Amino acid sequence: MLNLPPKVTDRAFERLVEIGASAGGKVLRVAVEGGGCSGFQYEIDLDSERNDDLVISSKGESVVIDSISLPFLTSAVIDFSEELIGARFTIENPNATASCGCGTSFSI
Repeated sequence: MLNLPPKVTDRAFERLVEIGASAGGKVLRVAVEGGGCSGFQYEIDLDSERNDDLVISSKGESVVIDSISLPFLTSAVIDFSEELIGARFTIENPNATASCGCGTSFSI
């Protein structure tokens, strides 16, 4: 399997444009931390870019992933979803062997 960087969909970048992330000097940070009901959990926040970040940019907006989280997100797809329960950024992660119903927790 190839170790490809995560992909960010146009819909996710369009949402960042809508909320004016770059206009506010912010980027969307996607990180993986220990915890959650399945062992790991995603942290998705508006933040500032750091030196060790992988930066994925489009439409004047950026999504960043730190070097420690990057191996957990190989070939993942970062998207934005609007459903009846609410709107949120989502991650489709082919590395996850199990995930929780909340969509923010997973195991490898």
